[in-house]
Amino acid sequence: MASPTTAPVAPVRPARSAAVRCARLLMSPWSRLSLLVLVLVSAGAAMLVLEPQQLLTTGIPAALGTGVAALLFAAGYGLCTAAFVPRPLLNLAAGALFGSATGVVAAVAGTVVGAGIAFGLGRLLGQEALRPLLRGRWLKAADGQLSRHGFRSMLAVRLFPGVPFAAANYCAAVSRIGWTPFLLATAVGSVPNTAAYVLAGSTAASPTSPVFLASAGFIALSALAASVFAWRRRHRLDRG
Repeated sequence: MASPTTAPVAPVRPARSAAVRCARLLMSPWSRLSLLVLVLVSAGAAMLVLEPQQLLTTGIPAALGTGVAALLFAAGYGLCTAAFVPRPLLNLAAGALFGSATGVVAAVAGTVVGAGIAFGLGRLLGQEALRPLLRGRWLKAADGQLSRHGFRSMLAVRLFPGVPFAAANYCAAVSRIGWTPFLLATAVGSVPNTAAYVLAGSTAASPTSPVFLASAGFIALSALAASVFAWRRRHRLDRG
């Protein structure tokens, strides 16, 4: 009597290899970069539609203590700046809500939070895909400065008001600068410009006061210096 034959078992290797290939594709540098672009575009669209920055000036409950309100403001500030809401508006709001001292602390804390969010997203989702594209002379020079002299270079970027906040965050994320020098330089270097806007916001009701005039003058001079520097740099590049 012949023994019963068993049906052949279907191989599982093709399905397993397809799953591996799919996982590798999803985790590839360009897939993560595409996800970063999608996140940033979605966040920017949400900011335009929902206008959450309005909540920072009108939606904080009066029953909350100053400390809790400042913490909530800093958290909201960070999320808004990571989604491209202009920092000057938020700094003015910090001064109007909390006054000069607490407003500066809340605004600087929110600046660090927003920079950390952007830096983390850029480092996780965009660095591997973008680093091979650093072939230009200026790009290589900027990457070398941030990678070798992280704190000093980032401090100079934060002190100079002409460098866009979001652009600096994502450029730093592509470089090899560490978390600690990036966040520390952001905290220290953002103080002067942030404090000027906060002081202007806290004294906006008295536009002839010396504090308001001094802060407004500092903001105007900073903007003028940034414009002159950008014009001279562009002129040099055009000649070169």
